[in-house]
Amino acid sequence: MLSEQIQAQIDRELKKYPADQKQSAVMSALRFVQDEKGWIATDDMADIASYLGMAQMAVYEVATFYHMYNLKPMGRHLITVCTNLSCELGGAGDTVTYLQEKLGIGFDEVSADGKYGLREGECMGACGHAPLFTLNNKKLCGRLTREKIDKILAELDQL
Repeated sequence: MLSEQIQAQIDRELKKYPADQKQSAVMSALRFVQDEKGWIATDDMADIASYLGMAQMAVYEVATFYHMYNLKPMGRHLITVCTNLSCELGGAGDTVTYLQEKLGIGFDEVSADGKYGLREGECMGACGHAPLFTLNNKKLCGRLTREKIDKILAELDQL
């Protein structure tokens, strides 16, 4: 069941759309659940579908199409590295190798302490800042070097 806070957030979002277009708020609803719980379970998708009056499969299709939704727990700090061609040419491969060694995990894995998750991402539209990654789908970190990655991880360790 969606929490009262999530329902209130969805209700605010619904005011942006015509009354007969409630499904337009599906991406926001998924984000609200993920922000509150850290990930989106199948039951959450069913609850969103019910709340918005749409088919469960339609919610699932949206949640699985976009890489920004976590369909399993992915750690407190999710790092999503862009590995598309521009970023790869800009050094993404070295960034991935360094992060995997530093965190001791591969893509779609979570560190033993539950602090970090690592995921491969699609183009983030900031090719000029390659290599880059996002933190928790909210903060873009670009022009990464080993030193910059170490600084970012140290800051996250303080949270």
